[in-house]
Amino acid sequence: MKKSKVLVPCAALALFVVPAGAADKKGDAAKGKETFAAQCAVCHNADSTEKKMGPGLKGLFKHEKMNNGKKPTDATVRSKIDEGGNGMPAYKDMLSDEEKNDLLAYLKTL
Repeated sequence: MKKSKVLVPCAALALFVVPAGAADKKGDAAKGKETFAAQCAVCHNADSTEKKMGPGLKGLFKHEKMNNGKKPTDATVRSKIDEGGNGMPAYKDMLSDEEKNDLLAYLKTL
């Protein structure tokens, strides 16, 4: 009986503990800026909404919607990065998950 009294609180506590690496998913904006400069800046402006080849990304996460009509969230922006479309290449296999997390962190600073 005593073992079950100890296990139940421990199991409940385990549900609230942040999984290892979860904090890393937020990304590093400084590294994301480097990734943006190397991979995205050719086609996208970071400091304005003016179009280059692709849309300017200043204030992206503050916009009501993206050009594809979807609300800019981590999931929808990451999907666009992964899948590309409308002339944008797919970066699913070109960027690591860490690079994409960093890129999202950077885009949120624009």
